[in-house]
Amino acid sequence: MDTTESGTAPPALGVGMVGYAFMGAAHSQGWRTAGRAFDLPLRPVLAAVAGRDPDAVRAAARRHGWAAAETDWRALIARDDVQLVDVCTPGDSHAEIAIAALEAGKHVLCEKPLANSVAEAEAMATAAESAATRGQIAMVGFNYRRVPALSYARTLITDGRLGELRHIRVTYLQDWLVDRAFPLSWRLEREHAGSGALGDLGAHAVDLAQYLAGEPLVGVSALTETFVRKRPLLAGAAPGGLAGGAGSETYGNVTVDDAALFTGRLASGALASFEATRMAAGRKNALRLELNGENGSLAFDLERLNELSFHDHTEPAATAGFRRILVTEPDHPYLEGWWPPGHGLGYEHTFAHQARDLVLAIAGGTAPAPSFADGLQVQRVLAAVEDSARNNAVYTPVPTPTTTPAPR
Repeated sequence: MDTTESGTAPPALGVGMVGYAFMGAAHSQGWRTAGRAFDLPLRPVLAAVAGRDPDAVRAAARRHGWAAAETDWRALIARDDVQLVDVCTPGDSHAEIAIAALEAGKHVLCEKPLANSVAEAEAMATAAESAATRGQIAMVGFNYRRVPALSYARTLITDGRLGELRHIRVTYLQDWLVDRAFPLSWRLEREHAGSGALGDLGAHAVDLAQYLAGEPLVGVSALTETFVRKRPLLAGAAPGGLAGGAGSETYGNVTVDDAALFTGRLASGALASFEATRMAAGRKNALRLELNGENGSLAFDLERLNELSFHDHTEPAATAGFRRILVTEPDHPYLEGWWPPGHGLGYEHTFAHQARDLVLAIAGGTAPAPSFADGLQVQRVLAAVEDSARNNAVYTPVPTPTTTPAPR
């Protein structure tokens, strides 16, 4: 909705977005929709989008409903009609843009993973902590927390329906890099992406495990591998590490992992296992997880994202078993803004839910979830995974300073 009960439009919240590709399109959809699906105390307004290519950014602005286009993110931050900066760029620019926006007095939403290194993430978390004293909100965009079924899973866990948690298993499988002819892109270069499947997919897996369990990972043991180490260059691209290829093609070095496999231990002693790969033929966006506790189990599959499987182990064995919960009832998380029961939601709705939650945090002056501190915790886990893999799967503790809150 875009009006209050009195018929007066709520105050505007001017949003400026940096980046306009895949994530930019998804975030644009969320900002356009949130104020129409939910009764919000602030009205998101798509003020401006920034990108380096003048023609491309103007086309993106027209397509996605942004009122203006900028070719310099600094100019976007300086705009008086922008109160919130949404960072949808590759990871190598997250820290610079987000910190500058916070220092300019803006609220910030930053796509995951928070940064490309622990040092950058620490600087961002410090800037966010300082900005919070001035009433600013900084949130990291782990959108899968906003899948209603996963949000409801968190409720069941906090209500004690699983009892003491014992095991977590998370796999996130894609196949878009199986073809050796797939060209080199920024996601395959460490200087831009930070890591490969680990940061791209594993960050989601780690965040969901910690979010659902309500506690951090404290140590990991890992293996990573790069199966295709050279890929053809895109026309006009000139990355480092050029190499001659077959015929006239020029190849560049892949400097990130194709797959990561690791185990972990949570603070309570519960065990976890993770698999992240972009080399699983036939798997398009297969995020699956299961949690086992003393009193029950939960399972989720993103390809059936309106469903949650729940087993209550306290029921008589003769009738107990996994049951399907269709998470589309009005009292399920976020469903008050959508359709009658049984009418499923999709991937794009998670970004509307993310925008809703951020607007509510800004209007209410409440701490966001996940915060930059939560994003820093994920970054520390990813760094520990890489350290363990470099040392042949040696168990590696995850630093957990007392100043960093555990993910909620």
